[in-house]
Amino acid sequence: MDRRFAPVGPRRTFEGAVEQIAERVRLGELVDGDRLPSERELAATMQISRQTLREAVRVLADAGVLAVRTGSGGGIFVASGYVPIELLRSKSELRLEEVAGVLEARRLIEPRVAQLAAVHAREEDFAGLRAIIERQQVLLEEGDVLAHEDRFLQLDTQFHLRIARATGNTTIVSLMRTLLRRLELARDLALHQPTVGSWVIDIHNRTLTAICSADHERIDAVMDEHLAALEQAWEQQSDRVLVRPVPQFLRSVAARSNGQPPGE
Repeated sequence: MDRRFAPVGPRRTFEGAVEQIAERVRLGELVDGDRLPSERELAATMQISRQTLREAVRVLADAGVLAVRTGSGGGIFVASGYVPIELLRSKSELRLEEVAGVLEARRLIEPRVAQLAAVHAREEDFAGLRAIIERQQVLLEEGDVLAHEDRFLQLDTQFHLRIARATGNTTIVSLMRTLLRRLELARDLALHQPTVGSWVIDIHNRTLTAICSADHERIDAVMDEHLAALEQAWEQQSDRVLVRPVPQFLRSVAARSNGQPPGE
């Protein structure tokens, strides 16, 4: 897993530093207890002043994401795997009309990523996916998913990124990081609906089972159902359809499962 940080650019360096660290934690690339690079190293890597970095760390510490410890074993540590999405919003320039593009890109990319994961995944990948589902199950059993909705959806994002990591392809992981980030913002911007925790856990279990089976038609079918949920929400709220007519590569497997020839 690539945990390197990058320059945040000459503008909005403070927000950029907050968002870059927060995003790594939110995506599960940094987890509870992980130690970040030293203040000097982080500031140099991000090409910001140490004072700017300290301000960013203070904001993340106030949000409960990071903890700063002093002494011989001190440093900057991840204190919580939960990152409020508000810490990621300022970097986004996503507009309402771009939500459809995010959903169409997801339809094009993610089913193929899941199929490639079925080819290359190892047992540790399956174990990582199971662990995420188990954490969602714990939230569900607490009896109020809505009270923990953002935490629940953060785990959903980690589940999809974990599938991408199972491909072993760093380019795909990078593409999926970008897509999932925009998907989270799209969902927060225009597709906010009460989360049905039992359905999410069920579809995740069936997605994992399909990937483990390496049955590509089965993967295609469950991913079609998985992706359709947000697509339908967007169509209902915007009173528009995503693409008409639907190209061959976007046609739902649902038509085939109903015994209808493609295109009918």
